[in-house]
Amino acid sequence: MKHLFSLLIITISLSAGVFAQGEEINWLTVEEVEVLQKKEPRKVLMDVYTTWCGPCKMMMKNTFTNKNVIDYVNANFYAVKFDAESSKDVNFKGNTYTNPSFVPGKQGRKGQHQFAQALGVNSYPTIIYMDEEMNVIAPIKGYQTPEKIELYLKLFAENIYLEVKSQEEFQKFQSNFKPTFH
Repeated sequence: MKHLFSLLIITISLSAGVFAQGEEINWLTVEEVEVLQKKEPRKVLMDVYTTWCGPCKMMMKNTFTNKNVIDYVNANFYAVKFDAESSKDVNFKGNTYTNPSFVPGKQGRKGQHQFAQALGVNSYPTIIYMDEEMNVIAPIKGYQTPEKIELYLKLFAENIYLEVKSQEEFQKFQSNFKPTFH
């Protein structure tokens, strides 16, 4: 009986784990995305954050856990979560980027990674949107609610950005946009 109870608990735990996997964004590394792009090209959403950034934590808690955001991102993008102060090397398009300023065990700011610098990131959070060849389309800075990020997700995933040629055209798109993510 004790054995049966343990088996039941394990089965429930595994089932819950499988169910939960479908309820989060499938975060990948830059290197994993480069490989996947060769098989099935997609746009890329890269969340560039730091561990000390309050708005970054809020986006992780409030935006990247929203079911509509999760479903849309997983269906239309490869998603990368990149700590802009990481000590890990990043290999991207044949170049290796490091964080020579990183100090292990240091609290707070740990020095900006060369990869974040190469992407032109200077504030957090910043979401970098890339095309299928991993060329930067646009960096979008600041905290985004599910309703706000929906505008950008659809702008880039549906190639609307290719038709928007001026700030006035973007403002028109933005004012006519009706968010459905809540």
